[in-house]
Amino acid sequence: MAADSYSERPLFGGAISSTFSHRFQDVSNIRQVPDHQEVFVDPARDESLIFELLDYRNEVGDEGSAIWFLQDLATEQEAEGGTVIEQSGVIEAPGLCYRNLPAVVTTAVGQMAISKGRQGSEAQNIVKVYLANLRLKEVGTDVLITAYDPIVINPLSESARAVGAGFVIPATQAGCMPMAEVFKLAVSSFKVNDWSLFGSAG
Repeated sequence: MAADSYSERPLFGGAISSTFSHRFQDVSNIRQVPDHQEVFVDPARDESLIFELLDYRNEVGDEGSAIWFLQDLATEQEAEGGTVIEQSGVIEAPGLCYRNLPAVVTTAVGQMAISKGRQGSEAQNIVKVYLANLRLKEVGTDVLITAYDPIVINPLSESARAVGAGFVIPATQAGCMPMAEVFKLAVSSFKVNDWSLFGSAG
């Protein structure tokens, strides 16, 4: 593992916490972020890590939930050429229990062409997307943890100014923890400290 310092970070006012690298900066210090999201970015590498609390989707089965959310994300971001690289089966998270019901976790990894912000398709970057869906059924919440790992930066993308165009230098070469590891650690260390965050939970 690369020499990249990390620690437990408070999310949603400390009601939730997760462990990830210090190189990821809280975007809410720079711009407004929706209340149901916590967004962190490493501007030097254009990598980002997003924690999102969504209303539980009853119509989505556990088995393919991460894939469903990954495809939903691709549609929302008008991504092109999306492919699913891998997906996990359903894993129970005994450390994430509410009223003795463990959360159900699925993960998926995809690759897609995504534009930054309001840039058009001519400025799309090739990005690997890691997504975990933590299903907190008892409190009616789907948690999404999404990690964006750019592979190729388009010269027309605004990211090119900070990162440079072309293939992104691999994280290990840059002395950073690879996004696959950042993602795994963030998911495995995710914990709820205050269930009252979810309203009806008591």
